[in-house]
Amino acid sequence: MCLAIPARIEKLDPPHAIVSFRGARKRVRTDFLDDLSVGDYVLVHAGFAIQRLNNREVEEIENLWKEIEKGLQ
Repeated sequence: MCLAIPARIEKLDPPHAIVSFRGARKRVRTDFLDDLSVGDYVLVHAGFAIQRLNNREVEEIENLWKEIEKGLQ
């Protein structure tokens, strides 16, 4: 099973970006996506931004993470 994590772009330096995963920062590749901007949300898998997310998708994913965290308590 593969897992992609939503992240917010904090800094762009193509072909890289610094993204934040719920507070944790990481440098990722952006080769697969065009016209990214600081503040955009992307799905990251294996160090690559693979898909841009809209606000509704980000909200849905965050709600799912919250449900997962509740189940772990």
